[in-house]
Amino acid sequence: MADKVTLVKPPIMYKEAQKVLREIESITGGKIISYYNSISGNICQNDVNIFHEIISEWDMQEDLYLLIKSDGGDGKASLRIINLLRQHTKRLTALIQGECGSAATMLALGAEEIQMGPLAYLTPIDTSITHELSPIDRNNNLVRIGHDELTRVVKLWNEEQGESNPYPELYKFIHPLAIGAVDRASSLSIRLCSEILSFHMTDKGKADNISKCLNSNYPSHSYPITIRESQRIGLNVNEIDSNVNNLLTDLYSFYSEMGKKAYTDYDENNYHDNAITNIIEAVGVQYFYQIDKDWHYKTDERRYIAWNDKSSWYRIEGTDKEAKPEAIALR
Repeated sequence: MADKVTLVKPPIMYKEAQKVLREIESITGGKIISYYNSISGNICQNDVNIFHEIISEWDMQEDLYLLIKSDGGDGKASLRIINLLRQHTKRLTALIQGECGSAATMLALGAEEIQMGPLAYLTPIDTSITHELSPIDRNNNLVRIGHDELTRVVKLWNEEQGESNPYPELYKFIHPLAIGAVDRASSLSIRLCSEILSFHMTDKGKADNISKCLNSNYPSHSYPITIRESQRIGLNVNEIDSNVNNLLTDLYSFYSEMGKKAYTDYDENNYHDNAITNIIEAVGVQYFYQIDKDWHYKTDERRYIAWNDKSSWYRIEGTDKEAKPEAIALR
């Protein structure tokens, strides 16, 4: 099918992004790494390897700036990224121009200072997981189970039903092992936040309070924690330099073009996905992960299955105007 149509492919805006990164470095005086997740991407373990590919040969830096745009992902990967970056810099500053949610908020916690623009926000880190024994939705997909949602159901039950046990009713819809896994994941989330903060925060009590606040004090996982509220909960947050913020706006517009949806429809039940999901870049080199696979809708199972998967990480490096992406294999 792929031979019969021209596949939609997103633009690669390496030269444009490199120009902006150099301008930001000239203002900040420190090295820059940008970390961008598109709507289809998230923080994952493979990203740690890409960060290592970029900084492994760097000398110890006095100041390192991490640009973050993501709606979250794997908190354990956030811890590993911070652990890696802290081995190469004496001081880490997070630059946030827009969304920095969930596991990305965890990532920002690893910086001595968080600089936020007018549109920037963090989010709570309340835990939700997809378990093998999760309920199934109408599209035959596993449903994410949230710790806060479970806690609120039990609380409402106790308020309405008194001393009766809510769990026999809950077990009719959610397997007990799935409920246990959510509770365990919540404890892990608090531990991850405290550990990430400990890279630069010596007051353990303060770190624990910030971790518990981000994990349990908010009624919505997508609640936008702006600069004022970030300061109130104890984080070292300041306004970003206006010139840097304007440059970040330009940079993320380039990344947004690269990360836009890239679907090619073959017919009503088949399509090809060519989207770029994750971009990690420093001056002189850009890495990005590009999906490259077909999807087929199985009507009898009411779900899509992937096949012909050629997805890969790609690298562009140097200053050559004709530099082309090269597929790489992670170590």
